Amino acid sequence: MMGFFFRYAPPQAFYRLAGQLIPWVSALALVLTLAGLWVGLGMAPTDAQQGEGYRIIFLHVPASWMSMIIFMAMAFWSFLGLTFKTRLSGMMTAALAPTGAIFAFLSLWTGAMWGKPMWGAWWVWDARLTSELILFFLYLGYIALTSAIDNPIRRDKAGAILALVGSINVPIIYFSVIWWNTLHQGASISMTKAPSMAHLMLLGMLLMALAFWMYAIVVVLFRVRTLILERESETKWVQSLPEVLDQQ
Repeated sequence: MMGFFFRYAPPQAFYRLAGQLIPWVSALALVLTLAGLWVGLGMAPTDAQQGEGYRIIFLHVPASWMSMIIFMAMAFWSFLGLTFKTRLSGMMTAALAPTGAIFAFLSLWTGAMWGKPMWGAWWVWDARLTSELILFFLYLGYIALTSAIDNPIRRDKAGAILALVGSINVPIIYFSVIWWNTLHQGASISMTKAPSMAHLMLLGMLLMALAFWMYAIVVVLFRVRTLILERESETKWVQSLPEVLDQQ
């Protein structure tokens, strides 16, 4: 794992790797999205208690998972950046933040759509909802903080510290339904228990989760390639790229 990291830690090496991965991951994201929507919206049975309205979970649950996973990925890259002083780490963290913010917003929005018919309210100050809202603000805070600092080294360091400190909120989101008495239902999928939903429901949810994961990878790879071109614009290898020469 670390050998792979050090091999592609130089921006030049990662730029080329990202360019090779994007077409394949994009195709995979498209296939998984179509399959997930087909299973979730067309094949999965109607829920006995929630009716057709439960189908929002095929967006809500994967979006919630991704909002947490991406912030932990930001913390991971931040740790590598502070430890090994690699330029790529700061760019990866910055590339992840907007996508994570989108998923956090999607989680809150779809949660409100699900909560209105189920709870009778668009929003309640539930422990899980509130901690997810805090996560959304952490994403916005990271974006605002790094946008306000011009020096790349100081920007990456400040963003890394915020990401590492903010990652404490992720386990709070996950365990909130266990630690506190909340309106939010518990986990439908557990590593130690059998899933509490029909197999087609579970399949649709997992397909959409994988689709969101592939989408996030594609968008982040596009964004990090742009950041690499911006930060490495004065280097010879960037100046020799065909896409750069075409713009000159």
